[in-house]
Amino acid sequence: MNEDEKYMWRCIRLARNGMMGAAPNPMVGSVIVCDGKIIGEGYHRRCGQAHAEVNAIGSVRRPELLERSTLYVSLEPCSHYGKTPPCADLIVEKRIPRVVVGCIDPFARVSGRGIQKLRDAGIEVTVGVLEAECRDLNRRFMVFQSEKRPYIVLKWAQSADGFIDAKREGGHPVMLSSPETRMLTHKLRTECKAILVGRRTALLDNPSLTVRHWHGCNPLRLVIDRELTLPPSLHLFDGSAPTVVFTGADAASARPNVEFVRLDFSTDILPQIMARLYERGIQSVLVEGGQRTLQGFIDSGLWDEAFAERVPRLLGRGVPAPAMPGTSCFSTAKRFGSDYLHFFRDTVRTADAAPEMQGF
Repeated sequence: MNEDEKYMWRCIRLARNGMMGAAPNPMVGSVIVCDGKIIGEGYHRRCGQAHAEVNAIGSVRRPELLERSTLYVSLEPCSHYGKTPPCADLIVEKRIPRVVVGCIDPFARVSGRGIQKLRDAGIEVTVGVLEAECRDLNRRFMVFQSEKRPYIVLKWAQSADGFIDAKREGGHPVMLSSPETRMLTHKLRTECKAILVGRRTALLDNPSLTVRHWHGCNPLRLVIDRELTLPPSLHLFDGSAPTVVFTGADAASARPNVEFVRLDFSTDILPQIMARLYERGIQSVLVEGGQRTLQGFIDSGLWDEAFAERVPRLLGRGVPAPAMPGTSCFSTAKRFGSDYLHFFRDTVRTADAAPEMQGF
């Protein structure tokens, strides 16, 4: 590991502190080094507040050292006026002679412009230090900007013999998750901006799709109900969190905190849902069921990560677990008590990134 990589790793670690506050902006960390010592560092704490570079520069106790320092930042400095002034302008103003950038910002108003502004001012700029790791840090932001859709995370629990539920007519759903993995699932909910289930899951499981076993905000609840047959007594319609119903029918009545969005069910609805969520600025979606909905995302190639909890319990028969494409994803596993949580990543989009149990 060379010096630039060492300090870029520090940027990445700092950036992760903004996981719960930076969105929809990316997580960014910055370090300022003079004579082999860190003299300033910062990260983007919250959307609308100062960026990482501003916080790093502001933390330097002896500003005169900036004129012979190197500034490291995990993402290209912004070059436009948004909620805050351009970071590139501040770097030029402080006469920092060298800047090391992890990766280029894919956001159209920035992409390459911040780097060019620095170079036009005579600043030496090095780009691409730990690029794969810096891109992976903000993979949700990267997918949203480059593919014009939310980042899609799939989650389910399955028995040792490969079923996610028993065949049943009424009654309660089979509970497979342990208290520990249920808590981790709720943590994952806080890290996604929306959560989606199909009609059958909403009807049979009656989930709340809210955060109860972790601290954080409720995601936007999404449900697919083509004919509007779901009863209004379900937890999804209790008004405790905003809910969007994707349907092919006209909404017959208004429900508190519930919005109906009409889709064309004569064609594939998943791209339509992705387009509607992109328009709303929803960067990430957690899909929690059911089997047909999960498999639909997998078969369409509309997924980025998947978490499959495997428990040492036999159901004998029931609803089969989704089948992952073994040729286009890699998996790692982590043990929680007697359960195993398998993590899949789509290698088509993330072949250069190391597997990570994000959220777990």
